[in-house]
Amino acid sequence: MLYDALKQRAAAGNPIRVAASGAGWMGSGFAAQMAHVPGMELSVLVDADLQAACDAFMATGLDRGDVVEAARVGLAMDAIRQGKRIITDDITLAAQLDAIDVLTDATPSPASGAETAYAAISHGKDVVLINIEADVTVGRMLKKLAADAGVLYSVSSGDEPGCLMELVEFVNLLGFEPIVIGKGKNNPLNPAATPDTVAESAKRANKDAYQTASYVDGSKTMFEMTCAANATGCVPMQRGMVGPEATQETVTEIFSLREDGGLAPFPGVVDFVQGAAMAGGVFVTVRVQDDRIADDLKYLKVGNGRYSTFFRPYHLWFIEAPISIARAVLYRQTTLVPLDRPVADVLTIAKRDLQPGDRLDEFGGYTFRGLMDTATAVAAENGLPVGLAPGAIMKRPVALGRVITWDDVTLDEASTVVKLRRQQDRL
Repeated sequence: MLYDALKQRAAAGNPIRVAASGAGWMGSGFAAQMAHVPGMELSVLVDADLQAACDAFMATGLDRGDVVEAARVGLAMDAIRQGKRIITDDITLAAQLDAIDVLTDATPSPASGAETAYAAISHGKDVVLINIEADVTVGRMLKKLAADAGVLYSVSSGDEPGCLMELVEFVNLLGFEPIVIGKGKNNPLNPAATPDTVAESAKRANKDAYQTASYVDGSKTMFEMTCAANATGCVPMQRGMVGPEATQETVTEIFSLREDGGLAPFPGVVDFVQGAAMAGGVFVTVRVQDDRIADDLKYLKVGNGRYSTFFRPYHLWFIEAPISIARAVLYRQTTLVPLDRPVADVLTIAKRDLQPGDRLDEFGGYTFRGLMDTATAVAAENGLPVGLAPGAIMKRPVALGRVITWDDVTLDEASTVVKLRRQQDRL
């Protein structure tokens, strides 16, 4: 059992040592959770804001003397041997440390996730990303590089895609036919949401307004379901998906096949539902061919007989991630990896009229949002993958609601994420 294996590592004084990028809301939460997991240790926290990284460690109960700022490998290794924790602004330093078993990125930034994963793979380290945005943007390239280097690449559980993969495996193992996989959206969809429109709700939840707006405008959901699509082969029914209102009582009827009165045109669709009843959960609607099993599932209240929906009512963000990391290190098991060919992608859509010289801001901001479609449709429009949008400079005007293309922007060609994406598109 995984828990027993971790307890043995703890008893032997040989924890799985992890280096993580990000000391913001996700990264500090990951640090807090890691402090409670036996047999694992967050040894290095990487962030441009060293004080934030230090604060994240100290919030777990460490004294200031337990946290060492390091810019050299030797100093960092000496400190880890002495039981100290390392803060640094250099992900490459973390990747070079012999004491580190695995790297992760606990940010929503594709650029940060790409830097972290590339540094890990380049120095022979496994990588388990909490960052689904990076996987959607350059995951296939990272998977290939990791395979070539003989190391492991995976996305963790905790966010909806990883949780969905576990549920998909469950129904596949039982021989049920997945019709629709999806999530319950946590808040009503408003594609026009900006930090201004969500300011009050973000403040009440103690969340960043950009982050909150990225949930409300749908960008986060588009990333999540694209990540799941690229790992399972399931496709959206339409651009942006459908996103009907649903409850646990109605979702099975809604997502049965069209021939049986539902919305699904064929088996293997990805979508999401709105409404409080399923918010925060993940689901898989399946078709059951065996009459006896169909009757039993109906009795067990998970469906109407021919169709059933398996629903997990929660996902635990970075709190679950240590489980995926431990399985990767100890058992060489991945939680989620993209297929070898793209299934879906996320377009960049203008949130307002944009002019040459405008700089695109961040997810949930004022200038763009993400919208999911098939990879074929995105490529046909030369659509700019939304993971590359932050920081891009407009060189042509694009009207509100229109697709922003590769030709409409100037990108930082020196950035790791842009380089990896261009390599990925040549695969």
